[in-house]
Amino acid sequence: MLTKRIIPCLDIKNGRTVKGVNFVDLRDAGDPVELAKIYSDEGADELVFLDISATEERRKTLVDLVRKVASTINIPFTVGGGISSVEDVEILLQNGADKVSINSSAVKNPQLINDLAQKFGSQCVVVAIDAKQIEGQWIVHLVGGKVPTELNLFDWAKEVEQRGAGEILFTSMDNDGTKNGFANEALATLSDLVNIPIIASGGAGNIQHFVDTFLEGKADAALAASVFHFKEIEIKTLKKELKNNNIEVRI
Repeated sequence: MLTKRIIPCLDIKNGRTVKGVNFVDLRDAGDPVELAKIYSDEGADELVFLDISATEERRKTLVDLVRKVASTINIPFTVGGGISSVEDVEILLQNGADKVSINSSAVKNPQLINDLAQKFGSQCVVVAIDAKQIEGQWIVHLVGGKVPTELNLFDWAKEVEQRGAGEILFTSMDNDGTKNGFANEALATLSDLVNIPIIASGGAGNIQHFVDTFLEGKADAALAASVFHFKEIEIKTLKKELKNNNIEVRI
């Protein structure tokens, strides 16, 4: 049985880690390099690093930060934010990233998923999908959740798998930062629909929420930010509790 993964997420803005609620009201959560090392030492399975305000002129800053983080951790490391070409990915991988996460650029240019999977392998390509419920439908949003699209979450998930994505990182915008639990119904539907791993994101507030997303949401991994950044949940304690619930994790 595959072990379930716990993934802290560092949302980076202007070189600092930030955290918000429903994608707004950001507050400072510390130095990303220091946090990355702490999580690596505490037993996190992977780390996700998202430059939430990435633009071309800031790409260089991001690469420097990626290099620093990669040199301090010994767990798989996914980097996202502002990636729109094969060249962008090449630079990040050369500087220590193990995988990349693409979101808006994948919707605008779906062929990018095929190109990245072909060049670097599916295991390197994570497609992040931010969605919220509008009139009962899960609708995909872009640009940090600011721009709604015509895309349905489940249709888009099937397409990204067919194009070669190795994983889907699904963030429920309705649940993000609320600490009321993950969107387990949507996660379970996604899990039944595609054959690639699903990372649950948005809504972690306590240990039971992680238990529920693995058992009810059928998630393969759970990603969280503020509960880890502000020491509300310790990763070691979380993993012990998951084990107690017969959920396989790497201790």
